[in-house]
Amino acid sequence: MTRSRSDLVWIPTFAILVAFAVPWPLWGVDRVVAGLPVWIWWHVGWLGLCAALFALFVRSGAWERGMGRRPESSDGRTGGPALGGDRR
Repeated sequence: MTRSRSDLVWIPTFAILVAFAVPWPLWGVDRVVAGLPVWIWWHVGWLGLCAALFALFVRSGAWERGMGRRPESSDGRTGGPALGGDRR
């Protein structure tokens, strides 16, 4: 199975998302903003970023290619059988 270059970009992207999911740059910071610690705001922003990147990941078709499926056509039908065979 060959992967396109754009699919390979997702691997370091998700590695960075996992690495910074824990707010280690904020360890030892006791600042409070709007009544909540800064690390809580870090998680809120990080979850928003993860949701946006995951939506972009799915829209790029990388999910279907990674799962061995052909992306859907514009009319909502799949373009044919799964690339890797039937996985049921």
